[in-house]
Amino acid sequence: MNQPDILQEVDLHQLKVTDAFLGQYQRLVRDVVIPYQWDALNDRISEADPSHAIENFEIAAGRKDGEFYGMVFQDSDVAKWLEAVAWSLCQKPDAELEKTADEVIELVEAAQCEDGYLNTYFTVKEPELRWTNLAECHELYCAGHMIEAGVAFFQATGKRRLLDVVCRLADHIDSVFGPGENQLHGYPGHPEIELALMRLYEVTDNPRYLNLVNYFVEERGAQPHFYDIEYEKRGRTSHWNIHGPAWMVKDKAYSQAHQPLALQQTAIGHAVRFVYLMAGVAHLARLHKDEEKRQTCLRLWDNMVQRQMYITGGIGSQSSGEAFSSDYDLPNDTVYAESCASIGLMMYARRMLQMEADSRFADVMERALYNTVLGGMALDGKHFFYVNPLEVHPKSLALNHIYDHVKPVRQRWFGCACCPPNIARVLTSLGHYIYTPRPDALYVHLYVGNEMDVPVGDTSLGLKISGDYPWHEQIEIVVTSAQPVQHTLALRLPDWCAQPQVMLNGETCEGEIRKGYLHISRRWQEGDRIALTLPMPVRRVYGNPLLRHVAGKVAVQRGPLVYCLEEADNGAELHNLWLPKDSAFSLIQGKGIFAHKVLIQADGLRRASQQAEQQALYHYDQPPVITEPQKLTFIPWFSWANRGEGEMRIWVNGE
Repeated sequence: MNQPDILQEVDLHQLKVTDAFLGQYQRLVRDVVIPYQWDALNDRISEADPSHAIENFEIAAGRKDGEFYGMVFQDSDVAKWLEAVAWSLCQKPDAELEKTADEVIELVEAAQCEDGYLNTYFTVKEPELRWTNLAECHELYCAGHMIEAGVAFFQATGKRRLLDVVCRLADHIDSVFGPGENQLHGYPGHPEIELALMRLYEVTDNPRYLNLVNYFVEERGAQPHFYDIEYEKRGRTSHWNIHGPAWMVKDKAYSQAHQPLALQQTAIGHAVRFVYLMAGVAHLARLHKDEEKRQTCLRLWDNMVQRQMYITGGIGSQSSGEAFSSDYDLPNDTVYAESCASIGLMMYARRMLQMEADSRFADVMERALYNTVLGGMALDGKHFFYVNPLEVHPKSLALNHIYDHVKPVRQRWFGCACCPPNIARVLTSLGHYIYTPRPDALYVHLYVGNEMDVPVGDTSLGLKISGDYPWHEQIEIVVTSAQPVQHTLALRLPDWCAQPQVMLNGETCEGEIRKGYLHISRRWQEGDRIALTLPMPVRRVYGNPLLRHVAGKVAVQRGPLVYCLEEADNGAELHNLWLPKDSAFSLIQGKGIFAHKVLIQADGLRRASQQAEQQALYHYDQPPVITEPQKLTFIPWFSWANRGEGEMRIWVNGE
């Protein structure tokens, strides 16, 4: 197989993010988040839940005595931290940070068993129970994250130590699982290993890893059901009893294992598991040229995006099982929309783009990035959301237990800390999402300011993208190649932009639009300049009539950013505010924490009652309210809850 066709990604050493907005986030991750999370992994943050993740590896490696602490998947936090470090080192070498990572890798290697097995929970706590509870116990999930870290560290530094560790781990897994008589005919309860092994295959070209992914995918949902077989074999014991004994074994749709994937019709179950699985399947479908799997990816993508995704790019509408519910069931205040789920959605979208260059996948990827993914971390880099609501009424949260999962402000850390390091690794690897290099064209998905070089045949194409996206509509793309390059640039025309304009060297650019991309083919010369204008009027967004939670309401979006009302600007009782249909919008430059950001104002109405607490709870015939004019201020939703606790809502009463 042709290696460039396999990779289809930019070498992050050859890409520098210069974007004023997202570049700031990358610096924040590098300077604040990675050190902060290192402290968290070492239990040095007094106000945060302890992690003990590093200590678990020390115990497993025999370097200290003690008992395992934390979740069964605690190892994955270390793996994701290592991956974030690896991608960060591509942008800015840091000898001290790399030395720390090398020491962690040495520790991980020391914790690996002789047969290649690697998992501190089972090594320390239950060594006799290895591979006995795939439905519940995350062994393959943790292995997947460590494999991703090994691939990233190799690509970032050229060092093979962690790559060799994860190859031994993958080889061990390949010996344990498969169709053989003495192998386990199982697959993970929490998908991750699938997308990780596809990454490992890319850098090793070892077909065993690709074939193992295919086995896991094909075996999923087969009868008799593996989760039932292993449940009986281990004496009907279960690890998680939150919703009753062995609920995770019994609710097979929770882990997308209720039926073979080829038969599944809807996005279902735990949202993170779903998108991690589908990212791996999309990658496999492309490299195997498997049309059935491609159609499965398309079918399930369409159901998720057209019927089960929030305007913010959030997925997973219910806290029970952190899961999808049913078509068009998208409540705003009890929503789950885990940060990890939107990161997984970006991964799924990226692999769909590699398989099929269609802008609808990039539109969703951008929506998730600029809204839920950015919103999962505070502007200080030290506080995080696990759950991302579209509406919050803090007074209701304390005593109404349907909101137990919702927090009105971001938290320092979590006992289940999957989201913070996940946000760090996706922001440091952002360059992988900006472009898809293919032999026939370079696809530009995101207009993040950057400078990069990508191989084209025997030469290379250099580009510089600049502008102030997503705040301003002008984007400039300049060719920086020293030698002329014959190639095609394919520029995404976003779904939110009604009238994009493209100029090439000062003249109107003619090109062919295919599946949402403007294809410009020419012999590119140094200094060639594309001026891309993506007009960003404030747009009202209305929900499908089947979305009962937004009936009679309107949302506000500008460019890729969804906006919201916050109590700090608009006062309390946001449910009494209205946005009239004829109200004009005005743009204002933010100040303070909103510096360099665009806010939106509009003339609205407040329906209020004098001394409401002294009035009857219900009234006959006449509403007990008066209507007063009020200026409404909308802020970018990703930036809410950076000014303390208060009400927030995206969907506003309107026509």
